[in-house]
Amino acid sequence: MNREPDWNFWRSFAAVVEHGSLSGAARALSISQPTIGRHIEALELALALKLFARTLSGLKPNSTALRLYDHIRTAQAAIAEANIRATGAQDTLSGTVRITASVIISHHVLPAILAPIRLAYPNIALEIIPSDTSENLLLNDADIALRMFRPTQLELISRHLGSTDIVALAHETYLARRGTPRTLDELFQHDLIGFSGSTALIDHAKTLGYTLTDENFAIRSADQAYLWEAIKAGLGIGFGQKVLAQTTSGLVVLPIDIKAPPLPFWLTTHEHLFTSPRIRAIYDALANGITAYIRGEPKTPSIG
Repeated sequence: MNREPDWNFWRSFAAVVEHGSLSGAARALSISQPTIGRHIEALELALALKLFARTLSGLKPNSTALRLYDHIRTAQAAIAEANIRATGAQDTLSGTVRITASVIISHHVLPAILAPIRLAYPNIALEIIPSDTSENLLLNDADIALRMFRPTQLELISRHLGSTDIVALAHETYLARRGTPRTLDELFQHDLIGFSGSTALIDHAKTLGYTLTDENFAIRSADQAYLWEAIKAGLGIGFGQKVLAQTTSGLVVLPIDIKAPPLPFWLTTHEHLFTSPRIRAIYDALANGITAYIRGEPKTPSIG
């Protein structure tokens, strides 16, 4: 070994192993692809080892890389734990709190909830991480997460805030053009808007006795935010949160019971972060705001 590698090289190394390419690692770490490439080259030079086979489909880690990866993941977890404990030991209402939630919640629900929170805690900066994947609180990817499922890790503290119904909905301009379906038979004859890359809607329709394929969806996308905008633009009938539809101008909840299970809201953080005054303050304020949203309360929720 020529010299001890920079820790950033190891972070890039782990990301390439996990994502299989420089581009995937760059997206995960929010740095440029050339930087990731330089990190890998510098790491191999420092170790005097080849770690990846360059293929047309990406970078394939060799056996040495896979053995090293296990140790790096252990080190990452240890560093994340140290950072979490250090944050939990801080006793000031200042600094940054990182919040992750789904793309839809981040774009269309959180801004109104965060406005009074910012007024109450002007010295706390908020970093929002919109993501439809589960950010890992145990690896310190975020401080607070809003989940649509119950977290199970023992190290996490979670609070169930309530649930909202999932409904069929459309913009009034679409309904004016195509009419309002009132039964499931009529619903499935309309232009449907659905999520590509997932069979959830197709599988649920099957439980209702209907056979759907991708071809039944006139508009498909893997981007939840785009699907919501497509519904608002009157491109077809989609599916979403009842409370959000009721508070979005022009959207109409269809009079059809699609028998979808309610969508739960869980607010969660690491147990060692819960002792941090700033984390706890934002956690409690978010809980109040999201609970008010679920209940459809029009007034601004209290902070305390």
